[in-house]
Amino acid sequence: MFGFIRSFFSNDLAIDLGTANTLIYVRGKGIVLDEPSVVAISQEGGPHGKRTIRAVGKEAKQMLARCRATSRPSGR
Repeated sequence: MFGFIRSFFSNDLAIDLGTANTLIYVRGKGIVLDEPSVVAISQEGGPHGKRTIRAVGKEAKQMLARCRATSRPSGR
């Protein structure tokens, strides 16, 4: 059973879901992704309205300074 589960993992890839940035490392290539861990979400129709992802990563982080009332960037 564990052999089957282990087949889904790879020794060639590492993902670091850091506090500020998310990093993806590929053996032989180095870091292939270094993006801020931020998502900008647009919410329509009040607190229970439809939510839509507007941007992720660097683009969402840029929105932090200029976000409108309908966009709420949230990061981890």
